[in-house]
Amino acid sequence: MSATGRTTRPVTAAELPGELSRLLDDGYRLTLVAAHEDPDAFRVVYLLTAAGPDRRVELELRTDLAEPRLPSMAGLSFPLGRFEREMRDLYGIVPLDHPLPRRLVRHAHWPTGWYPARSDAGPPPPFAPEAAYPFVRVEGRGVYEIPVGPIHAGMIEPGHFRFSVVGETILKLKARLWFTHKGLEKLAEGCTPEEAFALAERVSGDTTAGHAAAFALAVEEALGWQVPEPAQAARAALLELERLYNHVADIGALCNDVGYGVLNTHAQRVREGLLRLNEEVTGHRLLRGGVVLGGARLAAVPDAARVARIGDEIAEIVDLALRNSVVVDRFTGTATLAAENAREIGVLGYVARASSVDVDARRDHPFCEATTAVRSAVRTEGDVLARFLVRAEEVRASVELLPTLLAGLSAGDLVAPPPRVGPARAAGARAGVGLVEGWRGTIAHRVELGADGRLTRLKVVDPSFFTWPALPVALRQTIVADFPVTNKSFNLSYAGNDL
Repeated sequence: MSATGRTTRPVTAAELPGELSRLLDDGYRLTLVAAHEDPDAFRVVYLLTAAGPDRRVELELRTDLAEPRLPSMAGLSFPLGRFEREMRDLYGIVPLDHPLPRRLVRHAHWPTGWYPARSDAGPPPPFAPEAAYPFVRVEGRGVYEIPVGPIHAGMIEPGHFRFSVVGETILKLKARLWFTHKGLEKLAEGCTPEEAFALAERVSGDTTAGHAAAFALAVEEALGWQVPEPAQAARAALLELERLYNHVADIGALCNDVGYGVLNTHAQRVREGLLRLNEEVTGHRLLRGGVVLGGARLAAVPDAARVARIGDEIAEIVDLALRNSVVVDRFTGTATLAAENAREIGVLGYVARASSVDVDARRDHPFCEATTAVRSAVRTEGDVLARFLVRAEEVRASVELLPTLLAGLSAGDLVAPPPRVGPARAAGARAGVGLVEGWRGTIAHRVELGADGRLTRLKVVDPSFFTWPALPVALRQTIVADFPVTNKSFNLSYAGNDL
């Protein structure tokens, strides 16, 4: 199934506010903002998308190479303001009159005036010793602070959380990320699509299929590479297998965080079974090698009856959890994210759907015909229980969808040969966008290929980039003891955020 074509049009700085406002008012969602360093200017691409039908619009703004500046659009959209701060940190493009101009990606000890994504960045200059991050302090009678991280007790990546607390109630939480910024997008520049594919698979280890599929779709659109429907169905099936093993792990971990450890044990047992199934299907427990450029590669096709049995086991775990009064009491009303906040922040995935925001790329931006009928699990409560129930309902939906996706597939290579690129097409840069509903939410990849077929730019947006700012909002007026279960109910990626 071919995606709806993108519309790309240039805009001036004076036209940008009106164009963005019109699109946002028409129901478009900001999907990404990417800076590009062209030989004669910096070019900023704003990608907005909408559903019913699938629509994609890009606005391109050019700004001076020596003194890159653009009008800040943070007043129109909270995510826009964060993308602008990211661009300033990595490219030195200044968003004029930004309401929150401090650094986002670069910590205070990063060298001033060094922009690592630029072609003239050169080797990193000396870094200063780690400096204290300027947290806003909450003052008043009985207020105290609890610092957590960036090094944690579990095997997770670094992130720092600073709680301002009175008694047991959280007044304010500030999260600090980007401790392990990897420069992944910069690493992709100059790579062939095949070389960059290995990077895409490793953006976030628990979302291998999601990022691989988004990257493949972007490259295939740029090259006009037509992928047959069976290969797209195989990719969609791998995404559902990835959704299953992650959701059941979270279902168990949420139970564990409120003291029902035996259910977590059973959930991890089911997860292990799914990881072994992944290895049978792709040769890798995290599904590496299943999605390939031009299609998919399956070592085996899962048996529908086996998938159904796994679904029954997960349903039983969910039922036992919901029959436990302690679990239900701890989940209900905890860390509520209001629908209005979810929309303003731009959250994605199960966090959005638990707060009434129905966004799902399987239906809104389909690459496989079978996923257009997906009915998203949407709830209105916005609390930990709602995020738990959305996961449970998504498990059921995945189990119901997989037999349709797997029907008629056989093991082996489902790969279309790459297209021949003629001289006319090779003369200019080619761009492509891939949108995929990963298990955490919508993943976006945008690529540009030069005349030699190598990447001149890769922009990756994991749903965690959009959703991280919602965690402190949901935790306001929540007790400190509920931070672990709330954090797990969001379960956002450090790796996907700290690119």
